[in-house]
Amino acid sequence: MLRDRYAPLNLFDLVPTLSMTMEPVLARLDTLLDDDTLFQAVKADLAKRRPRTCIDGRPSTPVEVILRMLVVKHLYGWSYEQTEQWVADSLVLRQFCRVYAERVPDDTTLIRWANLIQPATLHALLDHIVGLAQQLKVTRGRKLRIDGTVVETNIHHPTDSTLLHDGVRVLSRTLTKAKELLQDSAGLARDACRDRTRSATRQMKRIMGAARQRGEQAEEAMQGAYRRLLDIARTVRDRAQQVGAALRERASARARRVADTLDHYIPLVEQVIGQTTRRVLQGEAVPASDKLVSLFEPHTAIIRKGKPGRPTEFGRVLWLDEADGGIISRYEVLDGNPPEPDQLPTSLAHHRRVFKHPPRLLAGDRGVHSPANERDATAQGVRRVVLPKPGAKSAQRLAHERQRWFRRGHDWRSGMEGRISGLKRRHKLDRCRYHGDDGMERWVGWGIIAHDLRVIARATAR
Repeated sequence: MLRDRYAPLNLFDLVPTLSMTMEPVLARLDTLLDDDTLFQAVKADLAKRRPRTCIDGRPSTPVEVILRMLVVKHLYGWSYEQTEQWVADSLVLRQFCRVYAERVPDDTTLIRWANLIQPATLHALLDHIVGLAQQLKVTRGRKLRIDGTVVETNIHHPTDSTLLHDGVRVLSRTLTKAKELLQDSAGLARDACRDRTRSATRQMKRIMGAARQRGEQAEEAMQGAYRRLLDIARTVRDRAQQVGAALRERASARARRVADTLDHYIPLVEQVIGQTTRRVLQGEAVPASDKLVSLFEPHTAIIRKGKPGRPTEFGRVLWLDEADGGIISRYEVLDGNPPEPDQLPTSLAHHRRVFKHPPRLLAGDRGVHSPANERDATAQGVRRVVLPKPGAKSAQRLAHERQRWFRRGHDWRSGMEGRISGLKRRHKLDRCRYHGDDGMERWVGWGIIAHDLRVIARATAR
């Protein structure tokens, strides 16, 4: 049964000799989280766990506790285990999270509830928080600066050999589970469910060893090891298809779950086999858009930003809109590596919808510049458009960009780099620890929400 909250209790009254109080920012944040809109939005998602979650079953961890513990987790950049530990050990955090003297929920319990919160809910919550910042006069929406960054997915550095090895390993592991369900088909269970992970590991290590050497002999050794590894991957894939078809004929729920796992991974393994054959054996340059870089995070994109020391990153592009006052008004996790100029119209339209007026100043870096963007922003009422033009510039353009208001706007835009650095350092937006598309949205969304709540609390606590 879904519970809203525990019966209120002030822990500080129980230990008056300690004279415990919350720091001003945390105390202000405590008041902000009393907003019923935030509470009801989270409750609506949690209530969908089961058809009768709200009325049947054991009393759950209260919605209020879940909301506040998730905010605390992303506010301080803790793991779920650390969140459980620190909230349990701190009377201040117990009071803030409204756990009081009750048992702090386990990290696994918190994970299960957190995975129910939908990405759309987090976007709606951010819009509400931005509206709250307007009411408290933390931001007026007079300025807008935009920029993109990369949030890496939690994967190892991808190579063709390691991806093939991952495919053999995960299919072999699933076939081992299927072997118990096919005991009545002894021949199929013995032949098709054989574990070939050790053979794949051996060939992967040979490829790695040959890659560290030079010369024709090393190249031939690498080609031979790749052919053997591809043969192993194809064999495991064929056996997995046979076992999947056999499991589909079974009536048990466990057999269907194992078959679903095979159906999920077999196409991914086939894609890895195909791209490895094209690149290694046929010498073809495979486009980044056609490559799969992780079996476990298949939404990961190959992103080349030209950064010194890190020319290639593996993850998702995160687009951010920040208004004056340090409030991030919008975020979007983009697919692939789309052109940056295409993001400005959406950012400007969202700003006008949320703040009911265009910004006086719109600032972006050189990657966002295009003549069409400058014309459209001016036509929509933006007084000062600060989009430096890349490459060679005419004398007229140089004079335009040397104006005092342009240089001041450009200096203000550069603060976006510091904002992104702070988000990655404090709220751990450098690398996503959740899984899948929805996991990426949740990781980013909670990090942005925690940042905005902190900014509002700091501004109003003064």
